[in-house]
Amino acid sequence: MDARTSGPEQQDRQPDFQRMFEIVTSYWVSRAVHAGTALGLPDLVAEAPRTAAELAAATGTDPRSLHRLLRALEGVDVLSVDDEGRYATTALGDTLRTDVPGSLASLVQLELGAAHHGTWGLLAESVRTGAPVFEAANGHPIWEYFERTPELADHLGKAMTGLTAMVADAVVEAFDFTPYGTIVDVGGGEGGFLSAILRAQPKAHGIVLDLPHVVANGRARVAEAGLADRCELIGGSFFEKVPEGADLYTMKWVLHDWNDESSIEILKSVRRAMPADGRLLVVDTVVPEGGGFSPSKIIDLNMMVLSGGQERTAEEFRALLDAAGFTLTRILPTRSPSSVVEAIPRP
Repeated sequence: MDARTSGPEQQDRQPDFQRMFEIVTSYWVSRAVHAGTALGLPDLVAEAPRTAAELAAATGTDPRSLHRLLRALEGVDVLSVDDEGRYATTALGDTLRTDVPGSLASLVQLELGAAHHGTWGLLAESVRTGAPVFEAANGHPIWEYFERTPELADHLGKAMTGLTAMVADAVVEAFDFTPYGTIVDVGGGEGGFLSAILRAQPKAHGIVLDLPHVVANGRARVAEAGLADRCELIGGSFFEKVPEGADLYTMKWVLHDWNDESSIEILKSVRRAMPADGRLLVVDTVVPEGGGFSPSKIIDLNMMVLSGGQERTAEEFRALLDAAGFTLTRILPTRSPSSVVEAIPRP
């Protein structure tokens, strides 16, 4: 039997061309958002509503072409326009301003910039080979590329800070940090996640471990948050040594950057540093079993092409933790896409 006519349901079903067109062209919208953010439009119109001509003069762009970009951004609610043709920001567009807490402006430049956009262009090759394709697109493995590209590394730090602001409060709501006096955030970036925990737990002290050039940017942020006396930032590699003796170890969006072999190495490094009564929290998306849409399934593709990492199911987390000497105790969902995977060291 011809597979194309294998059942009455398929025979009666009509191709959904409209929806597929919308899916295929959705990147046009994201590219328009990237262009508008790169030109600083959200910041400019937040200062005061401006016409296309005024914005063209401020950005050094072609007035007619800029008008067309502004019109498109207004059409997707990133900007608004009044009867006199003056553009202003919206609640959605406010997320792209650089002066708001949790700004996503750097995320836009990171994820939609040439390095990541070119990498996604090789998605089919990654599927064919089972290997990340960032190096093929950009000439260097992803972490080396960031070290060689300070501007992009700066966007990475700011992007993670912005995204962290979205998830940190949700994690603090879901997990009781009260019993823990010393918390180590492994791969904690510029300290945004740990800062949120310490603000919620004024008696706790924390340590952030990340690469030296990352924590160098974080010290000023921690000081600005008024936490310099309770939060230490240490430069180093979590593959080599993790600060010892803390009550609680956290890892937010770390393991999904790495394949299973490397993730087990990281977890074993944490296990060596942890006391017998310590506890580990892994904050990552958990891929649900079965069909249907989940953000984790799309994030998983991003990890695949960029670094060879992955999002994991509950059972995959269980196996990973077991291989590193941990026992998975529970998984707590949050109001964000990320969940809290809790584990304790196995005797």
